[in-house]
Amino acid sequence: MSVVAIIPARGGSKGVPGKNIRMLCGRPLIQYSIEHALNAASVDEVYVTSDSEAIGEVASMSGANVITRPSNLSGDNASSESAILHALGDIEKSTGSLPELVVFMQCTSPLREPGDIDRALEYFRSENADSLLSVVPNHRFIWSDQDGVVSALNYDPENRPRRQDMTPQYMENGSFYIFDAARFLAEKNRLFGKTVVYEMSSDSMLEIDEELDFVLIEALMNGAGASEG
Repeated sequence: MSVVAIIPARGGSKGVPGKNIRMLCGRPLIQYSIEHALNAASVDEVYVTSDSEAIGEVASMSGANVITRPSNLSGDNASSESAILHALGDIEKSTGSLPELVVFMQCTSPLREPGDIDRALEYFRSENADSLLSVVPNHRFIWSDQDGVVSALNYDPENRPRRQDMTPQYMENGSFYIFDAARFLAEKNRLFGKTVVYEMSSDSMLEIDEELDFVLIEALMNGAGASEG
């Protein structure tokens, strides 16, 4: 039984061109996630799936196995699930077997604490889970606007609670997901069956979507030191 980390990284990006290999505190963005996976004792192999030769070169130099993703799975409308399905097919073909578990990591989320992946895998197994998502606790009051009618979604405005008294809620941070590989092939979705959450630090909510995100994350890394995961 094996555990593989799969990191999808398309070459195209409208918000920030070339963001997956853009330098962040002196290293290509994708290198952080690759190193976090390589440093996880529970992960046996690390794969980057990409349609970009430049990303593939950086990924290979950083220690990852590279899977060339076909163009029909690389457009703006292509899902991460389709990339992982293709990657698992490639892995099974090249190794002769399907891995037990997949750690699906998003390289646009470079902020992880050392040991996060190993602790999440340990928790996943201890709970006999089918899938896991990384989250941060949410203590904010959330409202919705439906056809001009606004209403509170997670609290009663007439009995406003203290934040510390609110029922625990979580927000996906998109850092990583863990799931059973065979079940994923059947479900074609990253979350299924018994799903559990792994709490991460509030900093992990920051991800690279636009230019300002590079500035914010670089400032945070320069202040606290870049995480080696």
